[in-house]
Amino acid sequence: MLALVGYVSDERYVAVPDAVLEFINRAGDSFEARSRASGAVHVHIPDGEYRVVIQKPGFGAKFSRVTLPVEKPHHFRLLSDGLLGYAWPKWVRGGEKSEFRVHSVESYKLELWRYGAAPEFVRSLGWHDEHGPRAVMQITPDGDYTQIGAEWNKVGYANSVHSQFVAGPERSGLYYFRASTASGREFSFPWIVAPAKPVSKLAVLASNITWNAYNSFGGRSNYIHADGLPPTPTVNSRVELKRYSDAGHFTWGADNYPPLSFDRPEPFNHIDFNEKITDPIEGRQACHLAPAEWRLLGWLESRGIAYDYYAETQLDDNTLDLSAYRVLISAVHPEYWTQRMYERVKRWVFEEGGRLVYLGGNGLNCEVEIRADGTVAYHNGKLRGLDVRGLGGYESRYAMRHESEANLLGCVFTPAGAMTGAPYRVLDASHWAFDRTGLKTGDLFGEKCLHMRCPGGASGHETDKVSPSSPKNATVIARGLNPDDGGAHMLTFDTPGGGTVFSVGSINYVASLPVDEFVSRITENVLRRFLS
Repeated sequence: MLALVGYVSDERYVAVPDAVLEFINRAGDSFEARSRASGAVHVHIPDGEYRVVIQKPGFGAKFSRVTLPVEKPHHFRLLSDGLLGYAWPKWVRGGEKSEFRVHSVESYKLELWRYGAAPEFVRSLGWHDEHGPRAVMQITPDGDYTQIGAEWNKVGYANSVHSQFVAGPERSGLYYFRASTASGREFSFPWIVAPAKPVSKLAVLASNITWNAYNSFGGRSNYIHADGLPPTPTVNSRVELKRYSDAGHFTWGADNYPPLSFDRPEPFNHIDFNEKITDPIEGRQACHLAPAEWRLLGWLESRGIAYDYYAETQLDDNTLDLSAYRVLISAVHPEYWTQRMYERVKRWVFEEGGRLVYLGGNGLNCEVEIRADGTVAYHNGKLRGLDVRGLGGYESRYAMRHESEANLLGCVFTPAGAMTGAPYRVLDASHWAFDRTGLKTGDLFGEKCLHMRCPGGASGHETDKVSPSSPKNATVIARGLNPDDGGAHMLTFDTPGGGTVFSVGSINYVASLPVDEFVSRITENVLRRFLS
């Protein structure tokens, strides 16, 4: 009798048909099976322990182990041929080492670049290949490795001959590894290098917890299968995924959500080798992840504004000592923060005179927990849509567990205006933020924008507005013109402890910095004043 042993799927948890599987027991007996259209593998063989050899053109061959009968179907995971990579760890301080983990089916060249006003070559890391065939090809674990990590370089590379560690440069910043092959493949992946000790008075946060939330490598993100991989791999997304097939489902409907590991490549953070900060940001994801955040860093350097760069996770673990800084920038889409991060920044702003510049939208909207093993638990709760106000009057997912982020940022995300782009209108031209802009009350600014997912202006994609939880002295000085009164609120307020907050409430905003003279001048006014 044929029995279901498991399923074969790729790195996106898509079913792989017609893979050849050879089951070999301890006695050396061999049995062959092939995956069906659904990826299912049925065999009729004796119970026992088996070494399984899997082959499929276009994918890396691998070995697995199963014991029959299985309590539940085993998930055989294959990795498609291509070029990918990531640094591990993905964030360090100057002088600390990371390992580069690259997947390639041919020899590749690797270089290290720093991404400021323009990509700057740092050094060559040489060509990488081995004597054995396809020896620089990586292997992914079976099962749901979004929870445990891709674990590249864990198999093979067992001795120092294959060491692939690089020390973080002394100069803080956003670095990229660039991998390329003779056949023309290219892939770049980010590396966050914080200073060994504080150098500037301005600290800039990379929103790397958000990067991880949107990373679906392995088949899961906080938006696709957030509540765990389903029992069978995907054959057709529009038919099977609840995100598309269930009219009553939005994204989060579970009591708990399995963690997501940082230990995975991030294809959405790739930046083309010839891209400049003034180029349009194309694609669905690049416009709110690292490629968009690079526009801020490049703009800062073009204006001669020095900064130290940190990962959000380095704020959480106290690598970032806020007491050493006068100004902190969080930008683009810092949607996910830990309670430790929130409470530390709030104390710094409200009690220690810190100056917070929020150049993003839908920020601090959901609490996450970084677990002891380094994975992240995203506390989404149960939602039926973007708007959580119907669930007990809460203003956000963060408010459902603690308080509304409007208490710190002055504004909070609402669905109005989402997925649109528009300029801002000046509400109070007398405010110092508009000095030397020539703008008058009622004028528009932020009409130029590099954000190609939601084009139209600096206010957009997702926008934040003042709420009942905003500090009473928050002053809205400009407002986006997005439909349904959904424009972002640009605001500022002072705190009793001598701190100040400036918020723009828009994901699109940073994408306007390199190309819109008014957005650039306003932002420079804020930073020069806060740093003085």
